Amino acid sequence: MQSQKINVFAEDSGKRIDILAAEKTGVSRSQIQRLIEKGLLLVNSKAVIRNYRAKTGDTIAVTRPEEKQHSLTPENIPVEILYKDAHLIVVNKPPGMVVYPAAGHRRGTLMNALSYHCKKLAKTGGPLRPGVVHRLDKDTSGIMVVALDDKAYYGLAEQFRQRTIKKRYLALIYGHPKEDQGEISSSIGRSASDRKKMSTRVKKGKKASTLWSVIERFHNAALIEAQIKTGRTHQIRVHFSSIGHPLLGDRTYGKKVEIAMKSGEKITFPRQMLHAELLGFVHPVTGGYLEFHSPLPADMEEKIMQLRN
Repeated sequence: MQSQKINVFAEDSGKRIDILAAEKTGVSRSQIQRLIEKGLLLVNSKAVIRNYRAKTGDTIAVTRPEEKQHSLTPENIPVEILYKDAHLIVVNKPPGMVVYPAAGHRRGTLMNALSYHCKKLAKTGGPLRPGVVHRLDKDTSGIMVVALDDKAYYGLAEQFRQRTIKKRYLALIYGHPKEDQGEISSSIGRSASDRKKMSTRVKKGKKASTLWSVIERFHNAALIEAQIKTGRTHQIRVHFSSIGHPLLGDRTYGKKVEIAMKSGEKITFPRQMLHAELLGFVHPVTGGYLEFHSPLPADMEEKIMQLRN
């Protein structure tokens, strides 16, 4: 059995116990709910229901059965490391790489690679995603930070929660926005018709805000820069699709995988054209500010050249 204790402070008071425990442990909310039903999550040594609201001073004890079949398998997969010290590692994730193992992707993930290249990983975050405080979709490229110890994990997680992390993305979108810059503010939640998708057309969603500006315009596409004030699932993809400018190559939101140029020539986009270009944060142990940049990957550069020509 794996046991973990969580102390509830004022900023988390009032949160549902299943949501709070999922945030602090890195375990999915559905798994936390199953632990509650089995009496393996206790508050102040007593069983609670899943919608119990945490109070300042509560002590949450989470006990999880060992899952030997769900341990990371180290794999010698090349990874571009931008920075590494005893507490954290910053990498440039290529498109097509899944961040951590899940159904259908047990091998070949970023975490399989890091478990090989790093002597140690954080214990917090779950057996298949130790130290993971944020993630990028499989087909999104760019910069990620992963904690290598628990102090770094909690420090980074708090910065993401406080929204002090600096993040900038580059994306190719379909069509031309009327303005050169703007902000998309609309709540995002699970789609009622497809639970694997997110949507802005929801009764209950989480507030989300995306700042954007146009870098370059093409015949019927544009290169944009986006900064997200919030970190919702698929946020940039969902927001731009909602205003009629889906990301090129996104087969889930918009399905603009091919566009025609003035010449009649067609350009095909094999993946969503989204790249995490910048990541800045305060080192959770040393206190110094770190900022990393990643140039556009070769496939996006190639598509931009095609659009220009």
